[in-house]
Amino acid sequence: MRVINEMHLRFSSKSSNESFARSAVAAFVLELDPTITELADIKTAVSEAVTNAIVHGYRRESGTIYIDVKLTDDNNVIIKIRDKGVGIEDIKQAMQPLFTTAESEERAGLGFAVMQSFTDSVKVASALHKGTTVTLKKRIIPLK
Repeated sequence: MRVINEMHLRFSSKSSNESFARSAVAAFVLELDPTITELADIKTAVSEAVTNAIVHGYRRESGTIYIDVKLTDDNNVIIKIRDKGVGIEDIKQAMQPLFTTAESEERAGLGFAVMQSFTDSVKVASALHKGTTVTLKKRIIPLK
């Protein structure tokens, strides 16, 4: 697997930037000629990961979100979404459907479950008070 292209983004942890992140990653991935469904899957997973970084990573504080995207010669998209926020105390628990640390009743606790259902793999690395990195991987199936 050889990287054929990559992109790096950095932006403020404002909820208004979630749509920017989703659109920027989707535009970059177009090089691999994804189907509409594959593109929608990537956009949904990125949206969830960025929203998690904003809502849970930084909570009510301001911070920066970093996104690195790599496209490989075997049609994989590897997306790393990172924050330098509060971190996750128990990753296994956090990845359980319906678990949330949000105080608001609006949060369903399905972010990681959604990411897992729309990508081939989701890896989470986190350290308390240092931040969290979510790595999403999705293979784009070449049209013949």
